[in-house]
Amino acid sequence: MTGILLVFILAVCYMFSAETMFKSGALIILLGLGIHSVISPGRNLTILAISVVAMGEHIQLGMKSTLSLQYAVPGHGGAAQGIQNSVSQIGTLIGFLSVAFFFSLPSKEQPYRLFFALAAVLATFSFVASLKMRGSSETDKSKRRFYFRRKYNRYYMLEMFYGARKQVFLTFGPYVLILFYGANTATISLLFAISAAACIFAAPLVGKIIDWAGYKTVMVADTLILVVVCFFYGFAHHIFPRDIAFVVCCVNYVLDAVISLASMASNNYVQELSDGPDETKAAISTGVSINHVITIFIALFGGWIWQTLGIETLFMVSAALGLLNSAYAATIQAHPAQKESAEC
Repeated sequence: MTGILLVFILAVCYMFSAETMFKSGALIILLGLGIHSVISPGRNLTILAISVVAMGEHIQLGMKSTLSLQYAVPGHGGAAQGIQNSVSQIGTLIGFLSVAFFFSLPSKEQPYRLFFALAAVLATFSFVASLKMRGSSETDKSKRRFYFRRKYNRYYMLEMFYGARKQVFLTFGPYVLILFYGANTATISLLFAISAAACIFAAPLVGKIIDWAGYKTVMVADTLILVVVCFFYGFAHHIFPRDIAFVVCCVNYVLDAVISLASMASNNYVQELSDGPDETKAAISTGVSINHVITIFIALFGGWIWQTLGIETLFMVSAALGLLNSAYAATIQAHPAQKESAEC
């Protein structure tokens, strides 16, 4: 549902600058967390609050990349995105460690409402900080709501592949650990914290690799590694004893989080193709919309595969998508500047 709404929201708000959209996303996140912290437990209101928070996060998603590229030193867009991602992961690490600690304590009542209240306070600081952004990226109000041009066809197709890959691991990766291996809240939170810690150090490195090796090389290598991840997710329990298979799948989750950072490369690709910051924002926003429409269908289709054919088939299909993604990324004609950086 959030993915569908995001498409329409980005379409309606196309005339606003990236800074304005980023601030709007921060305000929506604050609203959603505020609802979370005051509502009584109930399915419908909880789903509403989750959807509001997710909407704000996804509005900011494309804007973070756009702003990082816009303000970066020319030729260092990957490094700028890497640093931004690393700083974000520091907050993620603190949050997951806190959850892992408090949920591991012996208590009859879990502190859900307290955590949401604290998150709302932090979101307030985040929103106030976003108001300090004084820049205002230029916006061409004559541009269409969805920015489709032939030169971006490969980028949009890559976003379709990435949306499918992301949804499989975002949804079904943790499900494997929870439903198949019986991991509890504290264990999953600790795993997420470890993943965030790994990404803190990996994000700047991946950004520099994108600048050094070129976005094409990174996009191809990323999904080749993904095939290995898919194999162990789907077949670890056939190869190892259950306890060892669980550890292997946990390592898999961290590895997948790290290689997912390579998605920054597609933003560099867009920047190289675009004629200016406004076009970059329009193309990335359209790519985010395509990405999220695909995730809706993948979630439904993936759930059906899990139930009817098993996790082995689900991750085999994901591996096949990864190979197709690599093959498609290999057809990209790298920009001259990217060729020069790869040859240095």
